[in-house]
Amino acid sequence: MKTILLLFDSLNRRFLPPYGCSDVNAPGFKRLGEWCTVFDNSYVASMPCIPARRDLHTGRCHFLHREWGPLEPYDKSVFSILKENGIYSHLITDHYNYWEEGGGGYHTKYSSFQFVRGQEGDRWKGNAAGPEIPPVLKELKSHSGKGTSGSWQANWVNRRELDPKDPDTYPQAKVFALAEEFLEENASADNWVLQIESFSPHEPFVVPDCFREEYEDEYEGPVYDWPRGRLEDFEDSRIVAHMRALYKASVSMSDYYLSRILKLMDRLELWKDTMLIVGADHGILLGEHGYWSKNVMPYYDEIANTPLFIHDPRSPHPGERRKSLVQMIDWAPTLLEYYGILVPEEMKGHSLRPVIEKDEPVRDAAIFGVFSGHVNMVDQEYIYMRAAKPERADQVWNYTVLPLHMFTPFGAEELKKMEFVPPFSFTGGCGLLKIPSKDLYHAARFGSLLFDRKNDPGQEHPLNDPETEERLCRKLVMKMREFDAPKEQFIRMGLETAE
Repeated sequence: MKTILLLFDSLNRRFLPPYGCSDVNAPGFKRLGEWCTVFDNSYVASMPCIPARRDLHTGRCHFLHREWGPLEPYDKSVFSILKENGIYSHLITDHYNYWEEGGGGYHTKYSSFQFVRGQEGDRWKGNAAGPEIPPVLKELKSHSGKGTSGSWQANWVNRRELDPKDPDTYPQAKVFALAEEFLEENASADNWVLQIESFSPHEPFVVPDCFREEYEDEYEGPVYDWPRGRLEDFEDSRIVAHMRALYKASVSMSDYYLSRILKLMDRLELWKDTMLIVGADHGILLGEHGYWSKNVMPYYDEIANTPLFIHDPRSPHPGERRKSLVQMIDWAPTLLEYYGILVPEEMKGHSLRPVIEKDEPVRDAAIFGVFSGHVNMVDQEYIYMRAAKPERADQVWNYTVLPLHMFTPFGAEELKKMEFVPPFSFTGGCGLLKIPSKDLYHAARFGSLLFDRKNDPGQEHPLNDPETEERLCRKLVMKMREFDAPKEQFIRMGLETAE
């Protein structure tokens, strides 16, 4: 038995043919929609990139307990479990966040791994003098979310390594070339998992000319391919069309390499004994709801409702749609069940086999969010985004034994305020450091939002329905308890009476 797990970053499913898009050239994704089981209600759990990967490894969501951070020593990684049971796992990725301060401990859980350099702000090539950046671009860089940080500078150093006329110089191309090499060499072997992880189509949308030329783009202003912030900050309406054209090109590039993997599976006859999982950690906003990108705004469906395709060779259901609610936390139990390995009780996800076989639900609702942001819940009827009470928004703590932020360790002033607290149910009896944090995204300014999924799929008309909101609050509390949420999370959300 074999598995190919293909993970894209920031892939908005509304740009894919199987989810209704007709103006993006993506025959590979179209084929997935015809050959695989297609999930209509796949949702994120913890956001964004590295928190999602912690969920992938552990089969449970952690955004209620800590911000972006490393895999904790007490976390039970599915890839460690597979390794202990004789299943070989290999990671190929260009996601440089694994090598940041707060991204440690993940890649070492695989049997082997390969890392392709050069995406976004990867500190790769040395350039002490600083890269040459177009003068006008410097005036726009505040919208990149990177300001004068090293990420911004590093990205422009990395771009020098790319030849717009040669797609093979791009990190994504190198990732898939390594994946093809692995498949060629290991197709006849048994009991392995290959995780192919593509940072693209994550921003910045730096795409070779051959893919950009597939889409009309009349924008002729300064270089702008790294969307951040509010739509209203841009007076030139052509920027929206420009950004979407670049994103479409990036999706088409991703599709090109996906198609190569599918054709290789054909030639190597892997469909008969290989599970294929293709999905995304989250989506992205491209001007919808008045915003670019993710994190600052509420998690609308363009971000939270992810694409997911699965081919299970034991029970293939090509082209069939599934309506049951699923999340990335289900991928780990699905892998373990596939290889006949017992799922640890700490994992709160579920094997998706019953969903694949007959759309049998594995949950009645799902919660998702980002640390210090909205706590969101989705069921078949509604999406409810619960905001913190403004006066309590800063009442949030990190629970960890590895106090690391995304790029830096926790500072001395933060650590002076930490306290040692008893274990949670999932920490294997390990006590934790409880460290004061802050309101990272200021989500309280949006207030709580309630949307009718059937009658308002575009989430354009928030409901004012106190009775439904109260009912959903009770359901939300139950889901938070299921993940052993800290008590202060109930308090800051104004849910202490329900708790």
